[in-house]
Amino acid sequence: MKPMYQEEVLTDVDVLEAVETIDQMDLVVFNDDVNTFDHVIETLIRVCKHTPEQAEQCTLIIHYKGKCAVKKGTFDFLRPMREAICEVGIDARIL
Repeated sequence: MKPMYQEEVLTDVDVLEAVETIDQMDLVVFNDDVNTFDHVIETLIRVCKHTPEQAEQCTLIIHYKGKCAVKKGTFDFLRPMREAICEVGIDARIL
């Protein structure tokens, strides 16, 4: 009896990899001469979900450097936060 052999065929297979490109942007808060430290800190805690320490550090950077990127994300993620911050009289922009 003769053994049966199977022929092994190797083929190259193209694999398509989906790569999602997400444009990360910054929500930047700017310094002014109107808002108090406490107001800015409370707003960052409420709107951006910062810890009190994060909010205080960002507020100090805003005060001494003139601005601070307080949150990163897509434009659609940051837009409601920017609107909420601006509604309480703080200058914020998505850059």
